[in-house]
Amino acid sequence: MTLIDTHTHLESFAQDGTLDATLARAREAGVGTMIAIGTSSEDWTLNRNLATAHRGFVHFSVGLHPCNVAENWAGEVAQLEKFWAKAAPLEPPSSAAAAGPAAPPSLKSLPDPVALGECGLDRFHLPKNDPLHAEQVFAWQRAAFAAQLSLAKKLGVPVVVHSREAFRECIELIDASGVDWARVVFHCFSEGAAEIAELNRRGGRGSFTGILTYKKANDVRAAAKAQGLAQLMIETDAPYLAPMPHRGKPNEPAFVRHTAEFAAKEIFNVSFDVLAATTTANAKAFFGI
Repeated sequence: MTLIDTHTHLESFAQDGTLDATLARAREAGVGTMIAIGTSSEDWTLNRNLATAHRGFVHFSVGLHPCNVAENWAGEVAQLEKFWAKAAPLEPPSSAAAAGPAAPPSLKSLPDPVALGECGLDRFHLPKNDPLHAEQVFAWQRAAFAAQLSLAKKLGVPVVVHSREAFRECIELIDASGVDWARVVFHCFSEGAAEIAELNRRGGRGSFTGILTYKKANDVRAAAKAQGLAQLMIETDAPYLAPMPHRGKPNEPAFVRHTAEFAAKEIFNVSFDVLAATTTANAKAFFGI
């Protein structure tokens, strides 16, 4: 039975030359699909290239992570729509490009992103020693998040939300955006049962990382159980947040199996095969893959 890692960052593996080995270990661990998540214009094209080279195994998203939001955020967000072929008409190639052997693939031959994100709000990483600048950055984050939600609504695509110490503000902005909550996932969910209930009442959901396996993460386990297996999606957020028994080491997509095995046995009391089948079906339905 295969698993889907619904949220991973592959750029570090590509940059240090370990991507092929990382993907091979993921396959060996039973990972059948993964989603390479976009965080800024620095990784969007890379992730699309990986999804093109590993069709069906690697999918990708594009989005501006709140920690990458700066004064130029509007210019970054303005580039997102072109990654969807349906929103970016093809430009005819120049005669030289058309005749050359290395002409780039047309948009029609490139995969579309499976989601917009990750995008959202993050108070935790705001400047600590300059409150005025911190509030300015948070205002940029709010504006960038609102703009991305507007684009997601226009395109009718899923939204991957990053929320850290800003749960209430994220909820309010999504409510105001008119985005279909059934297409919203709060990735790396780290709140408790009360917060997951707010998402679920609206039709949204959380997805869960290796934090589930951490000894002191009782609130996160309670949230996963409250949401239920029928809506569960799992992720690594690699190279961060490695699950037990790899905590403190770099994470990778193969390790989503540890989270899945733990969740099956310790939280939902089902077989690994049942959990794998359910989470895979949930991810395929949510992301349309």
